[in-house]
Amino acid sequence: MRARKRHQWLAALLGAGLAAGLLAGCGSDDADAAATGQPIVMGMTDEVLATDPASGYDPGSWLVFNNVFQSLMSFPRGGTTPEPEAAKRCSFQDSSSRVYKCELQDGLRFTNGNPLTSEDVAFSFRRTLKINDKAGPAVMLSSIKDIRTPDEKTVVFRLKTPDATFPMKIASGAGSIVDHREYKADELRTDGKAVGSGVYRMDSFDPEKEAKFSVNPDYKGPAEVQNSGMTMKFFQGDQRGLKKAVEDGSVDLAYRGLAMKDIADLEAATTDDKQGIEVVEGTSAEVQHLVFNVKHPVAGKLAVRKALAFLIDRQALVRDVYERTAKPLYSIVPAGITGHNTAFFDTYGDRPQRDKAEAALRSAGIYDKVKLTLWATPVRYGPGTVPAFKEIAQQLNASGLFDATVESAGLEKYEKGIERGKYGVYVKGWVPDYPDPDNFTAPFFGHGNVLANHYDSERIIKQLIPTTAAESNRAATDASFHELQNIVADELPMLPLWQGKQYAVARENISGLEWTLDASTVFRFWEISKSTEE
Repeated sequence: MRARKRHQWLAALLGAGLAAGLLAGCGSDDADAAATGQPIVMGMTDEVLATDPASGYDPGSWLVFNNVFQSLMSFPRGGTTPEPEAAKRCSFQDSSSRVYKCELQDGLRFTNGNPLTSEDVAFSFRRTLKINDKAGPAVMLSSIKDIRTPDEKTVVFRLKTPDATFPMKIASGAGSIVDHREYKADELRTDGKAVGSGVYRMDSFDPEKEAKFSVNPDYKGPAEVQNSGMTMKFFQGDQRGLKKAVEDGSVDLAYRGLAMKDIADLEAATTDDKQGIEVVEGTSAEVQHLVFNVKHPVAGKLAVRKALAFLIDRQALVRDVYERTAKPLYSIVPAGITGHNTAFFDTYGDRPQRDKAEAALRSAGIYDKVKLTLWATPVRYGPGTVPAFKEIAQQLNASGLFDATVESAGLEKYEKGIERGKYGVYVKGWVPDYPDPDNFTAPFFGHGNVLANHYDSERIIKQLIPTTAAESNRAATDASFHELQNIVADELPMLPLWQGKQYAVARENISGLEWTLDASTVFRFWEISKSTEE
């Protein structure tokens, strides 16, 4: 299913649902009417790696795309079933989920004044596929066979294979619509500008400092804007600086980047100690896994992987390293998502079992301590990654069965090491593209999967992934996804560690964050409002 690896986003959020023949929402047609609210300043430590939606495939970039560009479909606040946005209505035209038709709203315009038509929609998808940037989302659109535009308001997608998740894919950042007059068909835009038709327009972008957004007065769609603009300040990994900025009020809120200990301390603090700062917790399906190279001379042995699975104490990991800002994960599909089960809990338990780990090793004729290096990268999957791996190594070594060490590398070197098969055990995190169990399974175990760990299961690749993708009733996929996870728990190409929680820390005069920290993965600028502090 996936023709190529996804490099940028491996680190989470979700639910399940599917759109068919939906009518458009009834939001304001005049975004300028809502532009009288207070402007907001937010800080984050994530980078925005791209402003061109044919390239960006990271949380920071998609945050920009979701607010500046429109997609045919979008996820409503609190919901995981996509609804029309630029489209008036969309639906599959056949029973096999291979022909998908959308009719555009009337009067859509880009922020430069140009009309948005079906030509722009088709151009945007074709462009992403043609450029096929290694750091872009083309892999999500690989099921498209062709796109037809019978008139200015109609777009028809024909898919290579049945794909009931297609509405979710085009509701993500991968479905961003660009102006065909502003963007080249075969080249990425490199001037740092973005021209869309979304709720906001991007007025300026400096990847080292900040990006500024104002409300798009010509936006037509369901969003109702609660502020007059947004400024994103980039703290480039400086967690202390971000914390100080929230405390002194130089930013109104912090999203993605405060230290876990700071969040935990704030949650536990009294009202007086919080000094006008609130912690807002939302739904998340961010996950992190240990990945095993099944061709590695050590990690390639199933007995070694089983011993690891019996020894790792997730409860201690989330308590001591993540300050309970995450929770133990015992499945490939996280809690809250259709198809979730507890295969790894059922097979290996939730506490260390040294006797079973030793039995697994002895059954394979392994009597000496197992020497193993755990590889991590220090930034991409969160600041707790390296400390977490050190905790895991300590747990393994405490059993007397392992001699485990931890090595870390910058992201580029790290990814190259994985591609070359250098590492036996390494970390991958995942922020999902769309809220469906398919997005936690096909990228990991389908063709050209992102793990690069040489694991192939004929049953998963040839039967379970295609049949679940074709099923329009997503609840009916439960049994197949349960079977898939049971296979993975038994063969252990990877071991789930934790599922994240989503947080924002804000001044107490900030409202609406609960509507943007949900399972859809979309951080909605327009839901956030600011009152005047007394």
